[in-house]
Amino acid sequence: MKNDVRTVDERSTGGTSERSGAKGGARRPDPLPISQWPLFASAFLLPPRFTPPRVKNDRRYRNLDKYRFVFWFLSIPLVLYAIFVISPFFQAFYYSLTDWTGFSSDFSFVGLDNYSRLMDDPTFWQSMRNSLFLLVVAPLATLAMGLFFAFMLQAGGRGKKNEAVSGVTGAKFYKIVYFFPQVISVAIIGVVWAAMFDPITGPLNEVLRVAGLDSLTQNWLADPNIALWCVLFVLCWMFVGFYVVLFSAAMGAIPKEIYEAALLDGARRPTTFFRVTLPLIRDTVHTGWIYMGIQALDAFAIVHIMTINKGGPGDSTLVTPVYLYKKAFDSGEAGYATAIGVLLLLVTMAFSVVMMLFSRRERIEY
Repeated sequence: MKNDVRTVDERSTGGTSERSGAKGGARRPDPLPISQWPLFASAFLLPPRFTPPRVKNDRRYRNLDKYRFVFWFLSIPLVLYAIFVISPFFQAFYYSLTDWTGFSSDFSFVGLDNYSRLMDDPTFWQSMRNSLFLLVVAPLATLAMGLFFAFMLQAGGRGKKNEAVSGVTGAKFYKIVYFFPQVISVAIIGVVWAAMFDPITGPLNEVLRVAGLDSLTQNWLADPNIALWCVLFVLCWMFVGFYVVLFSAAMGAIPKEIYEAALLDGARRPTTFFRVTLPLIRDTVHTGWIYMGIQALDAFAIVHIMTINKGGPGDSTLVTPVYLYKKAFDSGEAGYATAIGVLLLLVTMAFSVVMMLFSRRERIEY
């Protein structure tokens, strides 16, 4: 009797599976034998009109054919990116292990000698200290000013009827004025500000003299104590307009109802900024901080054009990219210069990773 029951159960189970298989549609295609992989791969890579009929009529090929466009759409830019962006990094690391001069095809492998030399190079460490100073202070000052001006443009106007917040009159014009340095060549900016800081004919000292503040006149770019601060000022001036526009757009996306609720709770503008606006645009601020930090580490053009002897006086304004340039083109030590570049790349990557880790949090939706 038990055997009969088991037989009935097996039949019913088999019937159910057959029916479910019929309902489920066609059977999955058999796995592709390894011997046919080259044929299918070549058919996948070639245009459809060159595909052999035997492969084209195979259901397994039709499943792969759906991804042909995606593959070609992504492969070309990825190959170009690998050739022009990724491969130079490996090439630079290779040359950093040699004594290549940059002007000759003859060089020899020296291993990690360039890196050990960096550890004992006081000029390199001075340039790195200056770069790290700009990395810390430039984003802090630039983003703080950008946030302040953006909030004033978005919420600094007199309150209008039935509006929780309102921007200042002519906000669009001010954004254009702030953004104007972004459309000027960095070479022109360096030349203009070098003339501004000129101790004899520069407008800055001239204004101080006219105002009767002769004691405040300085030899701005020749004083080791303030030359780097002049570079910092120009960097902030260059980029603050970009962040005003960026943060204004982020603040403009915040719903007015949130500000209205804060207003009903009695929040004043400073409280609204720190408790409402800043948390809601935190992701934008983090992105801006990373971008500005990279710009600060790459402060080559301004230092090269504006300062005395490309990093002077002494080494007070020397930053790592300028030191790399001097070693590669003035001293003919391209191998050593690429070692400097590799370390600068590692510092930049470490900075970006740390900033991205700090920015990880639950996304606020509004």
